[in-house]
Amino acid sequence: MDCRDTRPLLADHAAGKLDEVRTAAVEAHLQGCADCQRLAASEDALNAALARLPRPPAPARLTARLEDMVAAAEKPERVRARRAPFRASTWLTPFASACVAAALVVVVTRATTPAGPGPGALVTEAVNDHLRVVTSTRPIEIESGGIHQVKPWFTGRLEFAPRVTFSGDDDFPLQGGSIGYFVDRKAAVFQFKRRLHAITLLVFPASGLTWPSGPTKQVGRLAISENVSRGFSILLWQDDSLGYALVSDVNMHDLETLAGKINEP
Repeated sequence: MDCRDTRPLLADHAAGKLDEVRTAAVEAHLQGCADCQRLAASEDALNAALARLPRPPAPARLTARLEDMVAAAEKPERVRARRAPFRASTWLTPFASACVAAALVVVVTRATTPAGPGPGALVTEAVNDHLRVVTSTRPIEIESGGIHQVKPWFTGRLEFAPRVTFSGDDDFPLQGGSIGYFVDRKAAVFQFKRRLHAITLLVFPASGLTWPSGPTKQVGRLAISENVSRGFSILLWQDDSLGYALVSDVNMHDLETLAGKINEP
């Protein structure tokens, strides 16, 4: 299963409603996908919030009104028989309480759900995506015969055209490309090498993301945000409507050199 197959099943998975086969398939996918792991964690958090919500009693006026509506819809003899052993409030009150709890869930969710991933989340996402690529059993879907062979392969597989013209050279040979995800959107993934080090370039739509606001370094024609996380060097930048993330365990100078070549007109 891929992300597109898995994500519609996450709510039922969190609620334990899937059969054994689909449960195993979802859990197998979650082991290798940080994006879907985050979505699954959100479902778990929502279920936990629902379990913790208080169940306030329904307002007396609402309970009485619902009782009257039920009574009006029933035959008089059935109403009298029903009221003898119990009152409708024995089930209407929990029902109305559940409605109130559901409304509280909406309020809590809207108040606590962030508008989008913050700048620190982009760095974390870039590193996770790089690790997912280098540990994949199939990191490259199109072998490199140069950028003019790799780049056209993305046509029809993405809703945008990745602007990358660097074909690789002796210092940074281009290995190939594949389709990936960055946060909540599809991304073009290019794989380069620096000696024995893998370098991942992700290209994705930039809209809706919160970009780092700290100091930037001018590399070629673009201002680039430099970051270090978990021993990896990460460069983030925007070029018109596209975002770029360059990640590797090489030193920052080598990564800057490659970024400069990628950004050459």
